[in-house]
Amino acid sequence: MTAAPLLELRDLHVAYGKVEALHGVALEVPAGAIVSVIGPNGAGKTTLLAAAMGLLPARGEVRFDGRDVGALPVESRVALGMSLVPERRELFGEMTVEDNLRLGAYQRVQRGERGADRDLGGVYALFPRLRERRTQLAATLSGGERQMLAIGRALMARPRLLLLDEPSLGLAPRIVREILHIVTALRDGGVSILLVEQNARAALQIADRGCVIETGELVLAGSAAELAADARVVESYLGVGGRDDG
Repeated sequence: MTAAPLLELRDLHVAYGKVEALHGVALEVPAGAIVSVIGPNGAGKTTLLAAAMGLLPARGEVRFDGRDVGALPVESRVALGMSLVPERRELFGEMTVEDNLRLGAYQRVQRGERGADRDLGGVYALFPRLRERRTQLAATLSGGERQMLAIGRALMARPRLLLLDEPSLGLAPRIVREILHIVTALRDGGVSILLVEQNARAALQIADRGCVIETGELVLAGSAAELAADARVVESYLGVGGRDDG
């Protein structure tokens, strides 16, 4: 039995001025699944995540857990259980690792929720290197450590859906494997994932479902295994990594 969709995008259109970057994109992220989005540079993959999160105005429908959230601001979507890890990580470099993590729980603390300290311990268990560097400034971390910190900060909001934009970008292969292993562990722990990833082969290996976006349009969708065996996908994307539209 197929899980009900946690995130539904219907007929999504996004424009930068007079130039339309997404043309009627529709996709679903089932609860408890990883959906990987692949495609060439400039195809609109990052735009898709930004629109789903409410960072860009969009026409069409964005539904989260059956609720239309298209008119809600970013903060409200975070409160409902959506978190974005952007491509550029957007950490506060002059703050410590631990302070960056605690900022991820800011909304929860403001609402009077408890458990931030426990969740901080959970992030440190997932990323032991962050515990070791908890008093360091974020700006002094390596690229892999900054990616871990960005994911950890998003997890402090207790998301049900994590939107990940190019988590392997600029990282050594060993660190990429570690990050993607953690992504699958999060899925296995009940967090749904919408993943934009430059390494198409790795993205489809860990995904349950996948889709291909080209020039702002969804051109292929199906199980990850189906896409990995598709001749067009093999020829165009597997074994070739590229930057997204940023």
